[in-house]
Amino acid sequence: MKLVDGVAAIDDLDAFLDELTRIGKGTGCTVQAFDARYVVDRAHLERALELADRALGRGENVARDRGVEVMLYAAGRRQIDRALTLGVSEGEGPVVVLVAAEREDGDGAAEDAADGTAERSDTAEGDPDHPGDEAAAAAAVGDLLTAADTLGDYDEDLVCEYFDIDETELAATAGSLADVVHERVALLDVRK
Repeated sequence: MKLVDGVAAIDDLDAFLDELTRIGKGTGCTVQAFDARYVVDRAHLERALELADRALGRGENVARDRGVEVMLYAAGRRQIDRALTLGVSEGEGPVVVLVAAEREDGDGAAEDAADGTAERSDTAEGDPDHPGDEAAAAAAVGDLLTAADTLGDYDEDLVCEYFDIDETELAATAGSLADVVHERVALLDVRK
């Protein structure tokens, strides 16, 4: 998995999403864009990808599209329309784009049937035996953005509102806001 962050100036949302789809299909990768104001850190999207791949591997997915399933987990919700809030919109704004090689079965990372762990590699770019070229996809996505460090520069108020996290919950936890969001992502499987 690779993450590409920056600022996107999106005049036509459908055209931007079509270009991401084209990049994904051309490189054998899932390419999913997120509004960076809602993404607390790299671990947020890593865990969402891991859980989405596990759900796809077990046939427990809600969405047919791997990118949408990742977004559902990142959102900590099973409602696609609510999860799409985490996506990009028209205008100029901070984005984080997840790029992940497709699974050997066409959906995502290969899953080990014995223990359910997903295997992923950041070193397989260009390898004809590997199903996706993450480096090429990440480079193509990078060309669509103005370079900026947006990952982890989230909007605390938006995150708290979206994930329904109040001051009482934050005060009761020994962790950070990011830790509470990670918990929401992980608990989605329990709430299914």
